[in-house]
Amino acid sequence: MAAELQPATERSYRNYIAQTEKTLAGRAHFLLIDSAAGRRERAGNGEVFVEERRPRQDPPGGLIHHWEGSVFIPAVPLTRVLELVQKYDNHKNVYGPEVMDSQTLEHNGNDFRIRLRLLKKKILTVVLETEHEVRYRPIDATRWESQSHTTRISEVEHPGSPNERLRPPGTGHGFVWRMDTFWRFLEADVGVFVECTSISLSRNIPLGMTRLIRPIIAELPEESLRNVLRQTRDALRSR
Repeated sequence: MAAELQPATERSYRNYIAQTEKTLAGRAHFLLIDSAAGRRERAGNGEVFVEERRPRQDPPGGLIHHWEGSVFIPAVPLTRVLELVQKYDNHKNVYGPEVMDSQTLEHNGNDFRIRLRLLKKKILTVVLETEHEVRYRPIDATRWESQSHTTRISEVEHPGSPNERLRPPGTGHGFVWRMDTFWRFLEADVGVFVECTSISLSRNIPLGMTRLIRPIIAELPEESLRNVLRQTRDALRSR
């Protein structure tokens, strides 16, 4: 079950992230759901819209998971949405059980450095200790965007016990080696559209272990994105 992140795998992933950033910067519409008819209406009608974007080629020894998701949050202003997502110390209360613990390590204007302890559970259970750099940018009075990049992901052995320890980054089961997210926030007349591009890197699936590992590697990225969009909407609806 052990895997180790190789330099060639990481280089290929970083190249993919750089290309994604260029693609997002040159997009024709601020919201990607506006690139096809009917998608904004589906999100506006309450659907948590999530769709996969498969890379043309996966890196050697790894898999790239690229998902796009959108949700509409009615009857709230953009300021309240930003307040919720930027209050990282409270993410453990909003995005559990996947976010087990959360902390703002540094905050300077629109820039954040944060720590998250994440629970990945599907057949097997893996706990990850992660650090992220997040930058927000206002476009105008009704539009903001942000980028979040992991700077460290360590698998936790024996979490919560006296024997707890962090594995070196790039070692362990290899279910999540890297995570990067790109967010868009658009205030409409009656609420806010929240949209996310979620990209992560995992190990590939070893021969003969498809039934055990595929549900964790292939299904968790979609479920995580769908959950975070739904939980964001639900947290603001309950206020």
